[in-house]
Amino acid sequence: MTARIFIDGEVGTTGLQIRARLAERADIELVSLGEAERKDAGARAEALNSVDLAILCLPDDAAREAVSLVENPDTRIIDASTAHRTAEGWTYGFPEYMAAQPGAIRASKRVSNPGCYALTSVAMLHPLIAAGLLPAGHAVTLNAVSGYSGGGKGLIAAFEDTESDDYTEVPFFAYSLNLEHKHLPEITRWSGLQRPPLFVPSVGRFAQGMIVQAPLQLWDLPGAPAAVDIHAALAVHYSDCRFVTVAGLEESEGLARLEPESLNGTNTLSLHVFANAGREQALIAGVLDNLGKGASGQAVQNMNLMLGLDEGTGLV
Repeated sequence: MTARIFIDGEVGTTGLQIRARLAERADIELVSLGEAERKDAGARAEALNSVDLAILCLPDDAAREAVSLVENPDTRIIDASTAHRTAEGWTYGFPEYMAAQPGAIRASKRVSNPGCYALTSVAMLHPLIAAGLLPAGHAVTLNAVSGYSGGGKGLIAAFEDTESDDYTEVPFFAYSLNLEHKHLPEITRWSGLQRPPLFVPSVGRFAQGMIVQAPLQLWDLPGAPAAVDIHAALAVHYSDCRFVTVAGLEESEGLARLEPESLNGTNTLSLHVFANAGREQALIAGVLDNLGKGASGQAVQNMNLMLGLDEGTGLV
């Protein structure tokens, strides 16, 4: 039996990626609207209410509008926007969050797809807070770099338009310098932190890929845990997970550098723990494809769970 799927916003960056991942699947029937119908509320409402599952790849306000158009109690929704990531009644779409999360996603009719920065940050911080190694009230700093595709069509065009001087010569820039970012409420809520972390995102001259880093002064944590304790908490938490891996300490120690594009085209998030024992310092780093596990791949993983399929169907 095929499932009818509608991607509302299929011509955006994430929507196009999801469509590409689903296009060749025999177990999926994609419902599409013509260009003239995509902004027609009536046509969208008809599509939304005619499918088994809708995936929203829209700006926040448009995503909220789309949800309000759904009257069919059997239509299930995955929202890839920021609109519902901390909203009551929505299931957080990070299956590896805890052991019960895949079951919660399978049973849910409303799933919020995580943000790329947030998913990686939560993946690093939540297990440490749950294990008592990192106090929920501790001051946390996160540094991150993403490929420019994370900024959507506008930023992609600015980087790739050879006739524009805006970004064609820019190798790297930091942003959100007012220390506000739309992923902060999500990171705070799902990591378990009591206060928002200090988050410094940036964009590099590469299309896809991401690294998020969380530096830790181990001497400042209760009990002064060692890097091996930090690593063990992460390794145990993700021991049965297919798409979140924790590199061995020796493997990470042997790396001369960490590259943000190394997992492009996959649905994998790879976590590393780097350490300097003498200084009692550690660095947790997560690498992923911001359009894969950080967006479209994660949406397909959630869709698979909601349809009762193997979570890895169609994913690598």
